[in-house]
Amino acid sequence: MKTAALAALALLLAPTAAALPVRSGFVPSDPLAPKQYYLSQDHAFDAFPTELPVVNPVRVAIIDSGLDGGHPEFPRSRIWPQARTWVGGSALTDEEGHGTFVAGMIGAALNNNEGIAGMAFPAQLVIAKIARSDQSIDVRDEAEAIRWAVDVGARVINLSIGGLRDPFNPRRDTFSKAEASAINYAVSRGAVLVAAVGNSDEAPESPWPFASYPAALPHVIGVSALSPTGNVPQFSNRDRLYNDISAPGQEIYSTLPRSLTSAHQLCQNQGYSDCGPDDFRHAAGTSFAAPQVAAAAAILFALRPTLQPDQVINILERSATDVNASNGCKQCPLQRDTFSGWGRLDVGKAIAALDGVLPPRDRLEPNDDAGGNAARLGARVTSVKATIDFWDDQIDVYRISLRKGQRVKLVLNGPEGSTSNLLLWKPGTKRVNDLRNQHLRAAQAIGPGLTHAIGYKAPASGYYYAEVKLTARGVGPYELTITRR
Repeated sequence: MKTAALAALALLLAPTAAALPVRSGFVPSDPLAPKQYYLSQDHAFDAFPTELPVVNPVRVAIIDSGLDGGHPEFPRSRIWPQARTWVGGSALTDEEGHGTFVAGMIGAALNNNEGIAGMAFPAQLVIAKIARSDQSIDVRDEAEAIRWAVDVGARVINLSIGGLRDPFNPRRDTFSKAEASAINYAVSRGAVLVAAVGNSDEAPESPWPFASYPAALPHVIGVSALSPTGNVPQFSNRDRLYNDISAPGQEIYSTLPRSLTSAHQLCQNQGYSDCGPDDFRHAAGTSFAAPQVAAAAAILFALRPTLQPDQVINILERSATDVNASNGCKQCPLQRDTFSGWGRLDVGKAIAALDGVLPPRDRLEPNDDAGGNAARLGARVTSVKATIDFWDDQIDVYRISLRKGQRVKLVLNGPEGSTSNLLLWKPGTKRVNDLRNQHLRAAQAIGPGLTHAIGYKAPASGYYYAEVKLTARGVGPYELTITRR
């Protein structure tokens, strides 16, 4: 049975970081907020001058180890009333602490003159408890929890969990069709998924060059960790494709179940991580970088409810501040890199981007493979306009019905400034990236150039699949025209 381990299961200890003050803009009244240095580094509230805007709640799913539902930071109004568990007991109890820690970063009560400040002030927490007592997770439970969370209205899903990815060793690789299918289901229903890229203490070597699942799946924002000084710690998994953005992931301060902090009764801040077990006192891990990005996504949805998931992803990633030697990461080259992705999360810049020209929508996502994953084009459709992204959405696939003897002409224009391929696959194709299926390739137009065209006469009736694939770094809109005769 495949399992996915909590991405910060073995939390790394780090030297104590100096607490940084919250920067200009709205300043929370929560007395422990100065311990949350990441609020300043994320520019969490800089976009709001003195008061927070009044917005409708946005449901944010935390699929994790549960929540201390009686914690004063989580009044009932902040929790979706139908919390659910897949591992017995109550979803509103948390024996391990990981889920409550993550929940505090996202949705702790803000400006209530108590405790810490949750980043996502519009968040209503949807709690799905899937971690077992041994801290393992059945990937089937995870997949069910993702589908359930979407069905009850979650627009953002935080997955601070991870299963090992090793493309060179199938026996070690934990890819799950159930997990991938659940991700596609969530994206198709308008949810943004945020996942930790994983920690190398769970991998065969450190640093590990591959992001964990589900971060290493299309349309999931993979989040790596930063130290307080801006470096990427060795434990944070690297990945040239699936490492999308970074956020602070060392010396993180948040909430903990009171049952865990009560072991230190003389500690003043009961229910908070400085009174918890050693691993949480100096909490580190990509698990704690991901919730900051999930919180930012929730804020964008609250401010602009009509945004599509791909637009939110684009805004968050492209508004990030580049991480390089000039701001703390000596190993990080300029622009997008395997260590920090597009760079450091900047909530203020992401919010400011809402006032500019928004990224184009792609309503046909997810359509990243053949078979049931392809976007279906009816007989009257003659043109499709969509977007493609080398890092987040390399492949788009469209299902086209052809009769025996019918001719079709496909013409691909764009995206500008990159290299794309156009391919046509025969009926029965399920996966376009599987080398075992190359005999099902019907026609192709590959190579450099802005325009590619295919002419084909169907030898048999059935559903054929047109694949648009970006093969070099780039992103942008394209148009695919279909002419049947």
